[in-house]
Amino acid sequence: MSEGVEWALHSCLNLTWLDSGEAVTAARLAKFYELPTAYLNKQLQALARAGILASTPGPRGGFRLARRPEDITMMDVVTAIEGADGAFRCEEILRRRPGDHEGADYRRTCAVSQSMRRAELAWRRELAAVTVADLKETVEKRDPAVPGNTRNGFANLRT
Repeated sequence: MSEGVEWALHSCLNLTWLDSGEAVTAARLAKFYELPTAYLNKQLQALARAGILASTPGPRGGFRLARRPEDITMMDVVTAIEGADGAFRCEEILRRRPGDHEGADYRRTCAVSQSMRRAELAWRRELAAVTVADLKETVEKRDPAVPGNTRNGFANLRT
């Protein structure tokens, strides 16, 4: 996965701690973690296209969550950034070995392909089971000061 997934997940999480309807610019989100604004903006635009974020133009514009944190899974964010294609692509290299392979579908019979697909399915299920609200709750339990520090951090950033 690209670093954009991590950036997107942290951006979504940070947006949960803002006042309802408040938007934050890509530049401010980028500055919060010292990230390149243009690259983070690409990730934020992908989240907006997926309906995870809403983008408001103008001087008071920026990004905010388009859905409730309970309705955004980690898998939603990963898919928005990386796409829906599977991580493993069976190229059926078994066809290249000597012998008759007519009609064989190695994506279904190859032990490597089957194991990789099972692992990916487990990974996807795990990410689909965790929402941004779950992440928020975990962070707040570990450090109750994070929401206030995040709000203050955005308020104090000048871009």
